[in-house]
Amino acid sequence: MKYDRFQQEAIDHINQGCSVIVSAPTGAGKTAIAEHVITSCINSNLGVIYTAPIKALSNQKFRDFQGQYGDHVGILTGDVSLNPDAPVLIMTTEIFRNKILDSPGSLEKYTWIIFDEVHYIDNPERGTVWEESFIFLPQHMKVLCLSATIPNISQLAEWIARIHNKPVKVVIEDKRPVPLHFYFQFQNEVIDNMNALKRLAGGRPNKLMGIISYLRQQEGFPCIYFVFGRKRAEELASELYGTDFLNSRERAQITALYESLCERFDLKNEQSAAELSALVKRGVAYHHAGMLPTLKEVIERLFTSRLLKVIFTTETFALGINMPSRSVIFDDLRKFYGRYVRTLKTRDFYQMAGRAGRRGMDKEGFVYCRINPFRINFDEVRRVIYGQPEEVRSQLNTSYATLLNLYEKHKDALFEIYPLSLHYFQSKKQEQREALRLLEAKLNLLKSLGYIQGDTLTQKGQFAKSVYGYELILAELYEEKILEQLDEFGLGILASAVVFEPRKNQHMPTRSKASQRIERACQEVYARIKQVELKYRIYPSSKQPYFHLSTCMEAWLRGTAFEKILRFTDTDEGEIVRYFRMSVQILREILDAQVASQVLRERVKETTRVINRGIVDAEKQLREG
Repeated sequence: MKYDRFQQEAIDHINQGCSVIVSAPTGAGKTAIAEHVITSCINSNLGVIYTAPIKALSNQKFRDFQGQYGDHVGILTGDVSLNPDAPVLIMTTEIFRNKILDSPGSLEKYTWIIFDEVHYIDNPERGTVWEESFIFLPQHMKVLCLSATIPNISQLAEWIARIHNKPVKVVIEDKRPVPLHFYFQFQNEVIDNMNALKRLAGGRPNKLMGIISYLRQQEGFPCIYFVFGRKRAEELASELYGTDFLNSRERAQITALYESLCERFDLKNEQSAAELSALVKRGVAYHHAGMLPTLKEVIERLFTSRLLKVIFTTETFALGINMPSRSVIFDDLRKFYGRYVRTLKTRDFYQMAGRAGRRGMDKEGFVYCRINPFRINFDEVRRVIYGQPEEVRSQLNTSYATLLNLYEKHKDALFEIYPLSLHYFQSKKQEQREALRLLEAKLNLLKSLGYIQGDTLTQKGQFAKSVYGYELILAELYEEKILEQLDEFGLGILASAVVFEPRKNQHMPTRSKASQRIERACQEVYARIKQVELKYRIYPSSKQPYFHLSTCMEAWLRGTAFEKILRFTDTDEGEIVRYFRMSVQILREILDAQVASQVLRERVKETTRVINRGIVDAEKQLREG
């Protein structure tokens, strides 16, 4: 295989035994470098771990690598465990971090760790996990980091090299193998000169068919159309219902493929699959997190078959999943970031725009931005497209479970670990002092609530160190023997409440008496936790349990069919599956707590078995896929 300059440079460093960090645009071919590491490790009987930021990407990589390397590949994601002792092990970064802290011995045979999408280290919710994975990385492991274009890549490399006292080589590629050409839809005209935007007058709104017709004339299909809302994706797809993008031969092919995939993934009787069918037969589809995971996979396979011409999708489609197209359209250049709507980050824009231009097929990729001057001004548009990508910044926020694991090993010397963090490396003195204060406050809280006595973890502390992210609420319920008293229904209700995060204005359904009793117990415990966190000035505060899915969960545990439990909630069906899978993961973490009684363990096993069936069973999806 002939490699590009940057690929060969990275591979040469790897062959010399160096850790490497690669910064290159989306679609440049970073995966080829990962594949070199994997092939070399297999040939040398060495182990390699591949981590990805989201489960969907882990699953996709498992399928891709299994196709290449067969039984050498396994996967571990919390709700999936297939071939977990394989020499090539794919996992989410959370699972890797937990392994480092809980069972470092299990990593001895793995000599390389590949961190895909490493710029995720500045994700506000999950970045901490990446940072901790670097801080506690076993000394014998070498690192390959793959990143989108970020300007402070050398700073990241310098930090990793400093804390592990070994060189990290930096490889940068700025050029895309398929260059991008930018167009703008404004006043319902498509133009390729941004300066001309200001000269266009009039008040004609942008029409969807205006840009779609233009693409058709320019042979711009297949096209990925990015939107920042699930409903919007479905509504726009429906607008194209009257347009046919396929000839009779293509229609016959896509119909046969869709029907066979729906059969394989047990979707024949699913209403959502039936609703999509009419669009699919015209070459149109949508894809978002509210859909059933199996249906999303069917749509992804249709897209890679090149029979789908237009797909309306949210941004998760851009994250690492190898789905290039000829064109990309942005519905908007503003999106919701956590608490507020703001203009897209340049890095996020290029993560999505980079899907345009298929290597080996297209001379250039085409990116279309729909501009509404009432939502965004021209200077902001210019900044998004032509600005410098944002630097990666630390989002360190160490969890109580991590602190308990560290305290068990290092006692108060754990404070000496903070100077190893990226946060310390990037921060001013005042920020460093506040970060240390926060660590100290969390440790004092754990001591005051009886998780640590003297310099030893109590039974409650031992329990809490296993349940990452939901430590305090579950450990307090454990200590009060409430967990012990719950039957399988109660454990399912509690697990789904602990992980669930309601959307704005979401409806709370009527709940059973059992569910209300658990809710009251949780409210009392949570009120105490919140009070203590306020006292110690700890932020962000622990997550509150929400019982919106409790009726749904009870019905599922009774064996009710999935399509029938939907009437108990206004949560999207794909979200229900995701939260049920997260419930399985947290129940498995309770099972891993060595101090859990035999009675509790047996009930947890049974609850997990009953939840993890049919469409919820993520392993089944991978096995059948």
